[in-house]
Amino acid sequence: MFQTYDHAESASVKARQAWIALLARAPQPLLDAALAHHVQAQPRWLRRPETGLMMVQGRVGGTGERFNLGEVTVTRCALRLAVVQDGAPVGVAYVLGRSHRQAQMAALADALLQDPAQRAELELTLLAPVRAHLLRQQAQRHQRAQTSKVDFLTVAREAGDGEEGETS
Repeated sequence: MFQTYDHAESASVKARQAWIALLARAPQPLLDAALAHHVQAQPRWLRRPETGLMMVQGRVGGTGERFNLGEVTVTRCALRLAVVQDGAPVGVAYVLGRSHRQAQMAALADALLQDPAQRAELELTLLAPVRAHLLRQQAQRHQRAQTSKVDFLTVAREAGDGEEGETS
């Protein structure tokens, strides 16, 4: 197994992994709005959008042995931007669900983000709004979970206080 010792390349790989993860969770309206003027050119398909199943694994307690949790529907695709160069970037995407359009837009965004000239603009118009959207979703989930939270110490204390009042 070969190890990469070039830290600059490693940083760019980690950055790409981060934006691919964001694009996989990005809602289609945000992708459509940010990439509206980039959609005119037809991409050269390396793998047209296709839908299939993928096994999802879980861990007992988050740290234990892995087990197969179930299958999820995933759509994937790969494309190359339609430019004359041979070294045009390849965009790839995997998204949950059956939306071919969402997978295509995420792959297009991945290819465009690999171009340093367009990365800064897309960071502001696409990635920042997606991050904000995901943070809002996380806060809403946390707030819903907090409404059903039970503090067992308080319940035990209240139950114990009631019994003490009856015995005195």
